[in-house]
Amino acid sequence: MVLLSLSAVRKAFGTNEVIRDATLALQEGERLGLVGVNGSGKTTLLKIINGDMPSDGGEISIAKDARIGFLTQHADIDGELSIMEELTRVFDPLIAMEKRLRALEAEMAEAHEDAEAFARLSNEYDKLTRRFEDAGGYEWPSRVQGVLAGLGFAKDRRDMPARLLSGGEKTRLCLARILLMQPEILMLDEPTNHLDLAAVGWLEDTLKKYPGTVIVISHDRYFLNAVCDCMAELSMGRLTRYSGNYDAFVRKRQANLERQLKEYKLQQAEIARQEAIIARYRMFNREKSIKAAESREKRLEKIVRLEKPVSEDKVRFSFEARRRTGEDVLIAKDLSKSYDGRKLFEHFSLHLRAGDRVALIGPNGVGKTTLLRIFVGEETADGGTMKFGANVDIGYYDQHQAGLHPDKDVLNELWDDFPRLDADRVRGVLALFLFTGDDVFQKIHTLSGGERGRLALAKLMLRKDNLLFMDEPTNHLDMDSREVLEHALDDFDGTLLAVSHDRYFINRVANRVIEMSAEGVSEYLGNYDDYLEKKRAALLPEEAASDGLTQTQRDKLKRKERLARESRRQLEDRVRAAEAEIARTEAEVARLEAEMAAPGAWQDPEAGRALTESHARAKETLDALYDEWAELAELLEEKA
Repeated sequence: MVLLSLSAVRKAFGTNEVIRDATLALQEGERLGLVGVNGSGKTTLLKIINGDMPSDGGEISIAKDARIGFLTQHADIDGELSIMEELTRVFDPLIAMEKRLRALEAEMAEAHEDAEAFARLSNEYDKLTRRFEDAGGYEWPSRVQGVLAGLGFAKDRRDMPARLLSGGEKTRLCLARILLMQPEILMLDEPTNHLDLAAVGWLEDTLKKYPGTVIVISHDRYFLNAVCDCMAELSMGRLTRYSGNYDAFVRKRQANLERQLKEYKLQQAEIARQEAIIARYRMFNREKSIKAAESREKRLEKIVRLEKPVSEDKVRFSFEARRRTGEDVLIAKDLSKSYDGRKLFEHFSLHLRAGDRVALIGPNGVGKTTLLRIFVGEETADGGTMKFGANVDIGYYDQHQAGLHPDKDVLNELWDDFPRLDADRVRGVLALFLFTGDDVFQKIHTLSGGERGRLALAKLMLRKDNLLFMDEPTNHLDMDSREVLEHALDDFDGTLLAVSHDRYFINRVANRVIEMSAEGVSEYLGNYDDYLEKKRAALLPEEAASDGLTQTQRDKLKRKERLARESRRQLEDRVRAAEAEIARTEAEVARLEAEMAAPGAWQDPEAGRALTESHARAKETLDALYDEWAELAELLEEKA
């Protein structure tokens, strides 16, 4: 059943035609990801569908009785109702039913001697009970609690007035309310903003099972991959639909662009051929040849001319290091930091080696950004030590771009830091980051978050540092810019430590994941999917499935399939990381064997048993690392 259809919807703001031809049909149960560069009209289209903004033409058809729920990026909630009261309001009809049921029970108790009245009340009670049960009357309190827990609302805050919430918390509350309402058409504009990774994971699971139709605008590519079964791109005012998730969309869009360009070139070649024939006919200047020329001209005029496919402008850049570091890039031991008596983190240790790609993850408030600021010298640790290796040049990407000067223009912001570059070189670099023409004279304080991010990346590129600390580098960047950044870091011949909530980014660039939490620090070899697999393996017991495979075997198959899709550079990084880990584990095994062979090692039976157990664990780890290395080496050979 089609719940929503658009036909040739148009919208312009003055002379700027944002939407030229939006045509789309969505069936019940479909989950559509809506993508496009910033300013392409995605939010405008959702506002038109929701009735918040008129269109300039076209038709919108919504199935009878289908309700629309629309979550905007900037929700505003006022009033004195608490978080719990705001959500409970969704179920006012059910609460009214329950009150009526209790009243009927009292009336039936009083009318037990009046058979006629009792029968009438009993009949109403039975009908209302069925309606109440069908509408989820007994389940709604647990649904409210589940949504609150899933979206990260602490129990001790649920009774506070909603007006006291931060902007992000208000948006989460609106999301909770819309999910509880369960509209037939659910439209979400950047729903993962203001959510931590646990809440995002919960939302993904919720939307996968959502009974209605979902339209979601998001820059979170991992989220789109997990949730969406179809995609639509709004580009140059036109809406193009693709089947599959985000990864499928990227592949199909590229294939579509190549096909369109081929068709355009073939048509242009045919038009040029026909025009040449017409010109030759006219050169003969005879009645017969002139008629033939006119006939061909009429046929040529009837051809529907294809527009030349144009892709959106993309950022283009790469990182390179001006010199190589030694093998040891950074060794930090037992770092700690507190603010106003509150312990932010403690016992943080890290060993960065040349070529490492480390992602630092964890909930807000555990000290990830503070840790980066300590490494770059902008803050001081309360305890612990850190030492950089030889020839280390540090580059830092600050998510807030505090290093940019608000009153400077774009050109001088870059030129002042690199005065030896000539004007053409500076303008050329800025053009790579989409600052062209008069754009270079814009003041920094007038730039958007994405524009400031691109400028900060331009400065970082020119520095040619060999150790990059990056704090949420994909924030404010559009999807194409994120793809380019990932390619640039993939080709980077230095070392990277990045704080990020962008799971797609972590998957693309990381060969190690370090998780910071209130419980401490944990390290995982591999990318984000590897991290998830290892977390699941720690929580789920190994058990046989219907296919006869254990959970571990299924995880290995999934891992191999995923690794096969990775680039050669990513696999090379993984091989190097595995080899380094093997070397460290071999050294540990040798040390333990030396201790076991030492005179008097077994005088203390408890100590002897502990040595044996440690040696067994180290050997087991080493065997697993050998298997991992062999798997990676095999895949790398296949890509040679």
